[in-house]
Amino acid sequence: MQCFIGGACSGRRALVAERFPAARWHRLAAGEGVATRYDDPAPGVPLVVTGWADWLAAALAEGDDDGVRASWRARLDALAEVQRAAGGEVVLILDEMGRGIVPMAPDARRLRDLNGWLAQEVAARCEAVWYVRHGLARRIR
Repeated sequence: MQCFIGGACSGRRALVAERFPAARWHRLAAGEGVATRYDDPAPGVPLVVTGWADWLAAALAEGDDDGVRASWRARLDALAEVQRAAGGEVVLILDEMGRGIVPMAPDARRLRDLNGWLAQEVAARCEAVWYVRHGLARRIR
């Protein structure tokens, strides 16, 4: 797996589209369960997964932090299995929320905290992690 992480409008999607032109894209939907099939990926075709922040925001309303973490771990396990079975790269596009003003609202702070923990777990699982800013990518792992 690979991860591209950066702030809003940093150029992540454009860089991924350029590097993986034949990829299939999947945007996580609010409330989407782990059992998503990802349309049975064709062998060797990369899968790009976006929408993590929106999915995470919806998951916060449904459970406690431990339940949310268990849910994303199961999803990451499922994506690793997709990569293993299809032989294509799985690319995750995540939002960086840790560079700015800390929100006052408890729910907004909770989202920011959990997004940071998600990013740490994703980075630990990925072979390559790219930080994107101003349309430029720097490999940090």
